[in-house]
Amino acid sequence: MVTMTTLVIILAIVVVVAAGLFLAFGRTTGGHGLRRRFGPEYERAVARHDGDTKAAEHELSERLKRHRSLDERPLTPEERTEYTARWARVQDRFVDSPQQAVADADALLAELARDLGFPDGEDFGEQSDALSVHHAEQVGGYRRVHAARRGEGDTEEMRTALVEARGLFDVLVSNGTDGPVRRDPHHAEGSGTA
Repeated sequence: MVTMTTLVIILAIVVVVAAGLFLAFGRTTGGHGLRRRFGPEYERAVARHDGDTKAAEHELSERLKRHRSLDERPLTPEERTEYTARWARVQDRFVDSPQQAVADADALLAELARDLGFPDGEDFGEQSDALSVHHAEQVGGYRRVHAARRGEGDTEEMRTALVEARGLFDVLVSNGTDGPVRRDPHHAEGSGTA
């Protein structure tokens, strides 16, 4: 009888220790996975939550749940050509009217993302969150252009924002092909294709 009681106590201790280790290492692994997947967006979320990594990881996990199953629709070659020409006009306009060029870039990115199947650009936060799930490395440029559009920053900051936003534009236009979508393996679901 004492042997059975001892065995039950030992088993209970092992289960409690195993559960504690699972929770401790599971949270660390999840955080590391989110940090790797979201890159600069992870740091942005932590900063928005005043350093509270648990709250930031919860936000990013929720973002993944809402937007990871989104399927980007491909652009036709004609659409790709038209978007590329429009972006070139935005860049050309910057010399004479930086504020207008930044506003045009912001609107063009919102329209392109919408045409690829991302949430409508009417809600910038929702659209940029969805973009961050699939293009976390580039979405920062879109955020900067959006902020510059509202008059935040001088001409050099607007120029830098436009250059960074070009990264997202290039990824969106190149992903919108008739072939399989290629993504950075850190941001892809499953095998790396969509």
